[in-house]
Amino acid sequence: MMAKDGKMRDTDVADTETLLRIVQSIPSPKAEPFKRWLAKVGYERLEEIEDPELASKRAREIYKAKG
Repeated sequence: MMAKDGKMRDTDVADTETLLRIVQSIPSPKAEPFKRWLAKVGYERLEEIEDPELASKRAREIYKAKG
């Protein structure tokens, strides 16, 4: 990948699916709150697929919260 200094650097990368699988595999109790949050957000997005009005409602709430 290109670094800020313009040089190419070797790096490890992962796509979204791989990152989520890595998070799922972490056995630490400290990872549990993040895993629960991730499951909650995933569930909410699945609900929004079934009912698009939920997505527009969430977008309006975010827009209002930002002022």
